[in-house]
Amino acid sequence: MVVQKLDTFGGHRDCVYTLDKGPQPEQFFSSGADGLVVRWQLDRPDQGELVARVPASVYAIAFHTPSGLLWVGQNYEGLHLIDPAQKQEVASIKLTTAAIFDIAFYKNDTFVALSDGVVVILDTERVVVRKYLKSSDKSARSLALNPVERELAVGYSDHAVRIYDLETYELKRVIAAHTNSVFTVSYSPDFRFLLTAGRDAHLKVWDAENEYILRHDIVAHMFAINHLTFSPDGSLLATASMDKSIKIWDADTFRLLKVVDRARHAGHGTSVNKLLWTNYESELISASDDRTISVWQVT
Repeated sequence: MVVQKLDTFGGHRDCVYTLDKGPQPEQFFSSGADGLVVRWQLDRPDQGELVARVPASVYAIAFHTPSGLLWVGQNYEGLHLIDPAQKQEVASIKLTTAAIFDIAFYKNDTFVALSDGVVVILDTERVVVRKYLKSSDKSARSLALNPVERELAVGYSDHAVRIYDLETYELKRVIAAHTNSVFTVSYSPDFRFLLTAGRDAHLKVWDAENEYILRHDIVAHMFAINHLTFSPDGSLLATASMDKSIKIWDADTFRLLKVVDRARHAGHGTSVNKLLWTNYESELISASDDRTISVWQVT
């Protein structure tokens, strides 16, 4: 395996916390502690374009493909719906005084994970609250959707992962998953497995088709794992850590294939917060506390 650094995108004035896809394969969005929401072009490096500015840090953005709108979670305030083409806010909702950690879409539902332990369900079209899910007093940190089993997985700072029914919103299962906060949850592309990771630096693989039995428990990093994501073809898995590294894994065997760090690949100098594996030439994007975004070619 060869990992090559293609570009570094600079322009954010503080830590970059979140990334999401854009309307075109070569486009993506970023945001972070500076409240700037930026659109980038992978085919025109460092042509960053400011599409919105909010007066607080942003941990979560999500591009809603059907409407073409970017949902921006402004911490301690609420949600802003931005039309990136016009660079205009088209709707907003004063949702919470808590931090917003994750946003996910399913049919006409939008799920929002909050630092007060609530998962808010909104009607996506009307931008109104449908329901509040409250199963913990600790932060709801990460969301993952399984449309096959019609389940929603939520990782919490109380060390647990909770599984909800996507149709009825009922709590189906509580998994005592980790020994510390769960920062990231993701179903495998075939939805057979749920992968979880967090502050305890363990990567865990759960059998979603068989009562969520634990299949793998891997000491994957030296410090907290902030995010994990799969390659577009589902063959590879990437994890990002507070230990400043990105690791590439075989998604079938969960064998470590490559460590991407500062010493060997001119990687990030501080915590790697978020990953986005794009459909544009399968380029991997990473965002960091060092205020930069790196673009990687994995072959």
